[in-house]
Amino acid sequence: MAGARAKARAERGESPLAERFALFAECLLTGVWIAVAALPLVTYPAAFAAGARHLGRRLAHERGGVREFAADFRSALRGGWLVGVAGWAALAAVWVDVQAVRAGLPGGPVVGAVGVSALIGAAVAGLRAAALWRPGASWRSLLAGAARRTVLDPAGSFLIVGGLAVVVCSAWFSAPLALPVLGAVAAASVAVEERYRRR
Repeated sequence: MAGARAKARAERGESPLAERFALFAECLLTGVWIAVAALPLVTYPAAFAAGARHLGRRLAHERGGVREFAADFRSALRGGWLVGVAGWAALAAVWVDVQAVRAGLPGGPVVGAVGVSALIGAAVAGLRAAALWRPGASWRSLLAGAARRTVLDPAGSFLIVGGLAVVVCSAWFSAPLALPVLGAVAAASVAVEERYRRR
């Protein structure tokens, strides 16, 4: 694959630095697309799936733009909105756990820590599933496989957690910065899944 990339780069007359910068710029643009597609709140899994697929096309030097992103988004939305609802339900459950910790209930800190850890694990599994989504794929089977990989590949999972931490820090620093960084999280998910596939 590296040889094919070098050959394609040579045909275009592009330096390795220019190719990497172009990929970074594409990640930022994809992050904005993901943010816009995720505005209805329950559509975020489909938005990440479409973003990951777009970045995969970019890495394979295939044509693709906002039209292909929108088509993938519509296709991923068929089952993805249920995953989005489940994610918000999990977040609500963890919020209740955190309130129990703040109220000083016995065992609250343990339950809160377990809840937050489970929520982070679910977010990583969701991003890993979105990275492998293809039209016609079942979200249930994608999530089951992603949950296994989340546990079996802790290094990759921690890389995705790091990407999520960058989004949070960017939002804390300046909320608009979090939007383009979402594309970097999608790219990290694609890279982690590719790394796991090659093991």
